[in-house]
Amino acid sequence: MSDRHPPVWPIYRRLLGYTGRYWPFLAAALVGMVIEAIAGGSFVRLMKPLTNNFVEPSARDAVLLPLAIVGLFVLRSLATFVTDYGMARTGRSVVRDLREQVLAKYLRLPSTQFDAESTPVMVSRLNFDTEQVTQASSDALKTLVTDSLTIAYLLGLMLWASVKVTIAMLLVTPLIGVIVWYVGKRYRRISGGIQDGMGRMAASAEQSLSAQQDVKIHGAQALEISRYAALANRILGLNMKVESTRAGASAMTQLLAALALAAIVWVAAHEAQEGRLDAGDFVMLMTAMMAIIPSLRRITSVQTAISRGVAASERLFAILDAEEEADAGTRTLGRARGELVFDRVSLRYRDQPGFALDDISFTAKPGTVTAIVGRSGSGKTSLVRLVPRFYEPSSGHITLDGVELHDYRMADLRRQIALVGQKVMLFDDTVAANIAYGAEASREAIRAAAEAANAWEFIERLPHGLDTHIGENGALLSGGQRQRLAIARAILRDAPILILDEATAALDNESERLVQDALHRLMPERTTLVIAHRLSTIEHADQVLVLDHGRLVERGNHAQLLAAGGLYAHLHGAQFRERGAG
Repeated sequence: MSDRHPPVWPIYRRLLGYTGRYWPFLAAALVGMVIEAIAGGSFVRLMKPLTNNFVEPSARDAVLLPLAIVGLFVLRSLATFVTDYGMARTGRSVVRDLREQVLAKYLRLPSTQFDAESTPVMVSRLNFDTEQVTQASSDALKTLVTDSLTIAYLLGLMLWASVKVTIAMLLVTPLIGVIVWYVGKRYRRISGGIQDGMGRMAASAEQSLSAQQDVKIHGAQALEISRYAALANRILGLNMKVESTRAGASAMTQLLAALALAAIVWVAAHEAQEGRLDAGDFVMLMTAMMAIIPSLRRITSVQTAISRGVAASERLFAILDAEEEADAGTRTLGRARGELVFDRVSLRYRDQPGFALDDISFTAKPGTVTAIVGRSGSGKTSLVRLVPRFYEPSSGHITLDGVELHDYRMADLRRQIALVGQKVMLFDDTVAANIAYGAEASREAIRAAAEAANAWEFIERLPHGLDTHIGENGALLSGGQRQRLAIARAILRDAPILILDEATAALDNESERLVQDALHRLMPERTTLVIAHRLSTIEHADQVLVLDHGRLVERGNHAQLLAAGGLYAHLHGAQFRERGAG
């Protein structure tokens, strides 16, 4: 994060704008704060009659004053409850709203954002940064309002009792204001570093835990622990800077308050000698001063919560203000025929040298299978990512049924596509919910899709059949079973364009046979793009595109390309030799 920050107030004002929807709770909390401050100040006001009653006893005051004390504390307790509930309800609601908005925004951002920022950092923003916001939007706000009102009331009482004594105390107040300003500036700078560090620490931990088998096999536990420890130690250092600043500011505030108290005593003694201050006034002044000190200390300390909240808000607002996926298309699309045409298409990723795809042209007709092959890094996945507009081409044109992809409404375009990849994404839900993901479907339709995908034979053996929970990303299933669920989802989707991204690369022979059989049922009458790792699986493709370093170097069917003796024949021969050696 940059060291230069926009002004605090506009960010804080924008954050407070989220509380507007909850104005009834805020209004109730504000009334409670006013009553709480008045009740606290009124108790200090009682010090004068209480003290004077001991100097000159009164039977009436002996009854009324205790009742007044009880009444004030009952009133203050009720006001505190209303304030705490109202502010908590507002603060937690703001956090919920921000979490929903940030997640929704993430899901509308272009894929380039996910290339630049790791998933754990995004999750850290959703969980950690939003939690900091509630302290700034409720807890800190309550402290600021309640303690400011309390200080104002007590200062009024002090001025009423003795102007000179109060002025003596106010001479020290500007120094406290300077401390508050400095502390707030320092907190904000450190808090930004803490929140960035939390995201990196979460990313490091997730990386280590996700790759725990690789870590163990390479004996790299110490390396991962040291990497994590370095990040944790940096956060420890930053947190200690926050705490030392807070403690130093609090101690300095108390010292200045003590100087003010000494000034009050000195001036008050002279005022009493002149007959302008009685015992009750003096005790009330001293009580007011002692009551102001905790309020001043809390206002000084609240800078921590506000600064963290503002730093967190700045990061969250940066996401909310980020540019979303371009969706300027106005053309609606019910069901496409499925003719895809790439015309001199090139793609260059942001901050990457060279082209991922360079001058690619081909046509994929409905009811045909187009296979895309090439060495690792040749641009195969980049090519199919352009079809659902996960990325936009740097130059050239892609049309579907004669219309540019960007002329269609994004949702309509993506409704035409079913995607089955090597890395299947399943959700921590039931089998049925995963097959019908994003669609409304009857149990009969879900079962029919599962049967067509060769998935029913293992689903019916699960403890609860279609209602069995499969764990995070289908952890309770094998690789082949997960693939068949993904194919069932694609069958149920019934989209005219099918993209298979190395769908069988990581499977054993039996699983591959079942998945291939399911795919052959899925392919007819669709425009199918297949990225194939095993070239033997695409021998019957209508056309094969051979990519190398982002360029289309060969095109034809399996037999033609073998006969040509080029790159495809070389790759095929290398795989055949590997399988023979295996």
